[in-house]
Amino acid sequence: MIRVLLADDQLLVRAGFKVLLDAQPGIEVVAEADDGQQALTAVRAHRPDVVLMDIRMPVLDGLAATRRITEDPQLADVRVVMLTTFELDEYVFEAIRAGASGFLVKDTEPDELLRAVRAVVAGDALLSPGVTRRLIAEFAARSKEPAAADALSALTEREREVMALVGIGLSNEEIARRLVVSPLTAKTHVSRTMVKLGARDRAQLVVLAYESGLVRPGWLG
Repeated sequence: MIRVLLADDQLLVRAGFKVLLDAQPGIEVVAEADDGQQALTAVRAHRPDVVLMDIRMPVLDGLAATRRITEDPQLADVRVVMLTTFELDEYVFEAIRAGASGFLVKDTEPDELLRAVRAVVAGDALLSPGVTRRLIAEFAARSKEPAAADALSALTEREREVMALVGIGLSNEEIARRLVVSPLTAKTHVSRTMVKLGARDRAQLVVLAYESGLVRPGWLG
């Protein structure tokens, strides 16, 4: 059973998501919150698999709440998905840095919402390829000078190559085609890279790829 927590200060948004999610086999909404502080309290009480977190909320905004969740070792298994009105909301980039697994626009199609919830539990970044590339391009434009690449010293050459491909927005299937390996092999390389770097998911791996200088602006293909 995938346990979901809804955090949004708009009752109608929460109600719509709850009806949709609770109607699906294998998914259950275990709690709701209308501000970031309530969300944080509810996460600690219920330990959901996924939090659908609005960015703009009273008392404590979604970005601050997300950072507190992802920094808490006891909540390491909780995945946060940011809810936003616009695909390239300026706060999304900070949310990804803070450890969010991705984002969804509030008017997303029902089927896409359900796929997204299941995908993030499986450890995938919650970003479609097109949105991923736009997000990465914007992230790259805003990013600071890359830090020293010492953090990547534990990676093999192939793992660095795979990380770079993740960094430019390729899926496991696209990486497999690029490297002429099976999708399972590509997934294994991605997983090992995440483990070595302590990345929660692919979204954070993208951030690390840019911050380490492994991928730079202008490399999008």
